[in-house]
Amino acid sequence: MAIFRRRDAATESENASGFLPATESAPESGGGSSGSAGAGGRRVTMLSRPGCHLCDDARAVILRVTGELGVAFDEVDITTDPGLEEEYREQIPVTLVNGRQHDFWRVDERRLRAALA
Repeated sequence: MAIFRRRDAATESENASGFLPATESAPESGGGSSGSAGAGGRRVTMLSRPGCHLCDDARAVILRVTGELGVAFDEVDITTDPGLEEEYREQIPVTLVNGRQHDFWRVDERRLRAALA
């Protein structure tokens, strides 16, 4: 599984795990995640854990959409990070689009496509 690459510089707007809250947007320049993003710099990250059947369902939808749109996809096992596990254990799978929380528990394909358009 891929490891989510957090932003290089922490800011006050980040929560404890380093992800941007759903009400804020990522900065336009500087401090972006390392590595290459997909089409238009877009990236989908799914927070999951082993043995999660909802994660399996969400992964299938995310892989289909990101594959068709050429968008980068990362998956993070929250059990490898105590902070992530504490924050997200009751919500997984959690879908992030460009570092912002987009969905949890289930992924609506139309909603994900709209967010990536």
